[in-house]
Amino acid sequence: MLKTHSCGELNKKHVGAEVTLAGWVDRRRDHGGLIFIDIRDRDGIVQVVFNPETSPQCHQVANEMRSEYVVRVSGEVASRPAGTENSKLATGEIEVIARKAEILNPSKTPPFYINEDNEVDESLRLRYRYLDLRRPRMRENLLLRHQTVKYIRNFLDAKGFMEVETPILIKSTPEGARDYLVPSRLYPGKFYALPQSPQQLKQLLMVAGVEKYYQIARCFRDEDTRADRQPEFTQLDLEMSFVEEEDILVLFEELFTSMVEAVKPDSELIKPFPRLTYAEAVERYGTDKPDLRYSLEIRDLTDIAAQCDFSVFRSAADRGDKVKGLYAPGCAEYSRSQLDGLNKLVRSLGAGGLVTISLSASAGSLGELTADKVKSVAAKYLTLDEVEEMARRLGADVGDLLLIVAGKPDLVNTVLGELRQEIGRRLELADSHCFAFAFVHDFPLLYRNEKEGRWEPMHHPFTAPRDEDAALLDTAPEKVRGKHYDIICNGYEIGGGSIRIHTAELQKKIFRLLGYGDQEIEERFGHLLEAFDYGAPPHGGIALGIDRVVMLLAGEETIREVIAFPKTQEAADLTFKAPAPVTEEQLTELHLRLREEK
Repeated sequence: MLKTHSCGELNKKHVGAEVTLAGWVDRRRDHGGLIFIDIRDRDGIVQVVFNPETSPQCHQVANEMRSEYVVRVSGEVASRPAGTENSKLATGEIEVIARKAEILNPSKTPPFYINEDNEVDESLRLRYRYLDLRRPRMRENLLLRHQTVKYIRNFLDAKGFMEVETPILIKSTPEGARDYLVPSRLYPGKFYALPQSPQQLKQLLMVAGVEKYYQIARCFRDEDTRADRQPEFTQLDLEMSFVEEEDILVLFEELFTSMVEAVKPDSELIKPFPRLTYAEAVERYGTDKPDLRYSLEIRDLTDIAAQCDFSVFRSAADRGDKVKGLYAPGCAEYSRSQLDGLNKLVRSLGAGGLVTISLSASAGSLGELTADKVKSVAAKYLTLDEVEEMARRLGADVGDLLLIVAGKPDLVNTVLGELRQEIGRRLELADSHCFAFAFVHDFPLLYRNEKEGRWEPMHHPFTAPRDEDAALLDTAPEKVRGKHYDIICNGYEIGGGSIRIHTAELQKKIFRLLGYGDQEIEERFGHLLEAFDYGAPPHGGIALGIDRVVMLLAGEETIREVIAFPKTQEAADLTFKAPAPVTEEQLTELHLRLREEK
């Protein structure tokens, strides 16, 4: 190799050793005689001293070195003079006295600083992603991703799982998003599709007798991107035979507990993992993926509202709607503009408005509230006893701000769920060093798409109904719960799975309920139904978003920060400038013609 050691591995025990290093110039400092250059490689940074008295030729080469030049240096490791040590560097107790030096490749001036973690426009970073990945933060993110995936592989191997690769070119199947289509040159007019997930493939592997399968799988979905989505992403795909829901939940609680403790040992982990039903999560937190790092809960106030004289509350209760709320701790003195901001958020989500009740801290306690200590447009219509009862129901105290919304149950839950997140962000209630995992289960098997007048799967069409609810498929499909479970963490869904249907008869019944005719069922799913007729074992599994998991472990706000070469928010690759036109010859080979837009 061109080097004997990495820059980051040198320490006091190497003093006196002759070493050869290779890397990039991180910083250069010319003190008139001595030149100090920090050389960086993947493992760290070390200071190299170029002394004209030690090696004039070497010193001359250092004169030519600039930021991001690729260089090679040989010399002796020495202790730094007393008082010049750098406690911020792992190599801060030593330096290398250069004897030989060469420039392996010069560099143009980079478009942004690589040795500083400054804010840089994301489009510029993605345009020069190969430079962005040199920066310490991004390098650490890639290393964390490697460590996480490595841990998962080792854990599952120890549990007897087999890693099996599945095809990238498959048939288009409905899984909740648009497929990316690949035209076939050999079969004119026919297309492959890139897999949204290996769902049917892993079920076929269960029929094949693999029993314990996993894969770090690439998946593709042609859908609008957002902070935690990309058109191509990576997931841990896993399936097991002869299991029930509890087996999978226990396995993954062990995986995440041990993984976080291994790759993020300084973090806090809430355990055992809470388990919430879907209905309970939505009722208490307004969402099926609540952030459980803080305890603000939504509470029902409808019974109190039904007895009060405030017409907004009373009429909502009379209509059969809900009046629910939560509180913002310590926010009783919010200004008019701050309250208007919260009201604007609530209205943007479809609610009629937000009722706020400020409980002045000067009251001393809830029992000592007086009319002048309560500020609200509803204050003159509510008795002090009603205000106190609402506050106690919400868990609030004097000095807090009550936030109340009235309307249809689903809308109220959604609005208050968003409001809860906003209060959590404003007040920084979530500990950034804490990981609050939880399981959410007992989802509805189906939901009604009123716009299209049909049933759609809450998860996917291969999820088994709960045994005790299966009889309701014929009479009340909306009441059927599925054997479906999600793993959530810090306000994100990071994975989901289910116990699958494993008989052709039940699978056909679900397909028909979803509106598929027998011919379409055969065309789309005939291969799977045929396999079920050859002794399919009971099976279930889960898929975890590797990108989202690493994003949370790294403390980043988007998955783009933990993917080596991500797409932009608009699904564009700025490094390769993709998507891009292709030649007419390529289109002809694929039997395609582009239609001009009018």
